[in-house]
Amino acid sequence: MPRYKLLLEYDGTGFIGWQRQDNGLSVQEALEQAVVKLCQQHATVFAAGRTDAGVHATGQVAHFDAERVFAADTLRDALNFHLKPHPVSVLGADVVDESFHARFSAVGRSYLYRIVNRRAPLALDRDRAWWIPVRLDAEAMAEGAKHLLGRHDFTTFRASECQAKSPVKTLDVLDIARDGEAIAIIAAARSFLHHQVRNMVGTLKLVGEGKWHPEDVGRALDAKDRKAGGPTAPAAGLYLTAVTY
Repeated sequence: MPRYKLLLEYDGTGFIGWQRQDNGLSVQEALEQAVVKLCQQHATVFAAGRTDAGVHATGQVAHFDAERVFAADTLRDALNFHLKPHPVSVLGADVVDESFHARFSAVGRSYLYRIVNRRAPLALDRDRAWWIPVRLDAEAMAEGAKHLLGRHDFTTFRASECQAKSPVKTLDVLDIARDGEAIAIIAAARSFLHHQVRNMVGTLKLVGEGKWHPEDVGRALDAKDRKAGGPTAPAAGLYLTAVTY
């Protein structure tokens, strides 16, 4: 039974998240429905990251096992046909060894968080970025971000429903750059806690507004208490951009 690896792009706005649930349509369910139509079989599609409702992806990776053999390009095009009209696109497909697992074989994940920092509200980027009308100091945010780099107990930035066995993670990258009215926050690590990126972004926003000093981020981290951190940034600005193996 061949195993297929998929590279995916999707707009998470209308989905309840990646994972199949009973309260609405998930990205996983949309893909599994496409697999049924194509392969005439039920198959579970596993993802590298279980993105939340409203979170987007430009580089999600998934896999599933099929009873039929397809050429990679044929599988990509056929799945895209059956995914219509859902905003999910299979960018690429490959046949992989049965030892490959989209989630457990991954050694790194990268996310982008987009902020649009201007007085005028969003039109084209609505549901695709966090609109913040108050001027943010991106350099101060970058200074605050330095306190989060490395291996730490990230309990302060962990959602209460997080199912990870340990709050200890190693954050390899947390870069912040402004380009005009756009602020891009890039985070990379082997894995992340539930809501970790969004909670870090919400905390760094306080620094950008001048409500916190950059050093306050380190103190919040050391507190190991979610109440010590900033708010959770909206899902709309978050993108899973890459998974490494």
